[in-house]
Amino acid sequence: MKGDYQDLVDEISALLGAPATLENRDFRLIAFGAHDSDDDLAMDPVRTRSIMTRQSTAAVRAWFEGFGIARATGPVRIPAAPDAGVNRGRICLPVRSRGIVQGYVWLLDQEPGTPGPDPAALAAAMEVAQRIGVLLAEEAKAGADLSREFQAVLTAGRGWQQDMAVAALRAALGPGGDGLHAAVCVAPWPGETPASVPGAAAVCVVPLRGGGAGEPGDAAAAGPAGGLALAVLLRLRSTDALAPALTAVARLLPRAAEPAAAAAAGAGASGSRARAAAGASAGAGSTTATGPHRMTAGVADPVRGLAELPAAWEQAVAAARAAVAEPRFGPVAQWAQIGPYRLLASLASDPVADPAARTLLAPAHRELARTAEVFLDCAGQAGRAAAALGIHRQTLYYRLGRVEQLTGLDLDAGEDRLLLHMALKASRLA
Repeated sequence: MKGDYQDLVDEISALLGAPATLENRDFRLIAFGAHDSDDDLAMDPVRTRSIMTRQSTAAVRAWFEGFGIARATGPVRIPAAPDAGVNRGRICLPVRSRGIVQGYVWLLDQEPGTPGPDPAALAAAMEVAQRIGVLLAEEAKAGADLSREFQAVLTAGRGWQQDMAVAALRAALGPGGDGLHAAVCVAPWPGETPASVPGAAAVCVVPLRGGGAGEPGDAAAAGPAGGLALAVLLRLRSTDALAPALTAVARLLPRAAEPAAAAAAGAGASGSRARAAAGASAGAGSTTATGPHRMTAGVADPVRGLAELPAAWEQAVAAARAAVAEPRFGPVAQWAQIGPYRLLASLASDPVADPAARTLLAPAHRELARTAEVFLDCAGQAGRAAAALGIHRQTLYYRLGRVEQLTGLDLDAGEDRLLLHMALKASRLA
């Protein structure tokens, strides 16, 4: 529908004699009119970012929403605010369908003291905006209508049943089925399938069970604490354009999670720095739930076509579980960035039942287990481990001796260290 949106935006630009910009209700850019003015104030920081990155920041969104645009049924004039990066005033045309806001058309307002757009032209532009709203609503409904086909792909067992489910979803998506997509898991999901998710080709709710990895292609494969999960099939423009997808996913989580995901998306695939930014944002004043039942999201590696969608779903579930196990991955974890949890999540069911680690993993020995994990995370360097734990080195040695007694393992032996480290990390996923 991109061509339809562009044609309608160009129609509004012609009616009002000003370049128009169309964003969905989550401020993600859909289409924009050509800009050939010499007015230096026209391309202010907010408009430039929207066009260059195809989205606006959470702060910009909140600032504009403060003028009541989400409730308005007619044009809203917003004054210039250079401190907010808005050098020229805006006229916002709410895009609605059946009373529900679907997006916004933005136009640059005239200079203060000059007449605004002709009322008749504004009325005609609002009629065009209404046609845009119908298109956006139909696109969102199409994604929701595919929930049964999408769910069938995620719940079918391996073999001909899964092949048939994939073929049915591909036929339902039409030409878009051969495009680039990312599978997303949001869990635990508390309710029904949302009416729409920006950029989604299909959305559904599937059951998950806690525990091990299960069978590939099984929708009940390892999930955060069981219950329900929201599955989202997101459209992508390219394999390196995940930032809009991460922002869309973050908006499905509690509001406090959004800045963390935005920080990770803005840093790209920069490894620990992205994860550190996400973790810091989530920890500072966040109201997002913590602990084993907090809502998290996992994003799989992008796939082209749908043949690898079941495997991508497993990646998304594993990433969501890793985000619960390790908050440093952020509320929205990418499969490519969860390190050893990629392997741990694919192990056979109940991997923490190893007899050597069972006693250490009992609640009575929680502090000893934490000591062992930090020691192994620090590559067996006693000085680093003691500093990380905030204890004296002799205390560390005493605790590690107790760990060896409880497990029967030799922490000077590489394979014993590997076994214990895997058991401790896997226990976080249980």
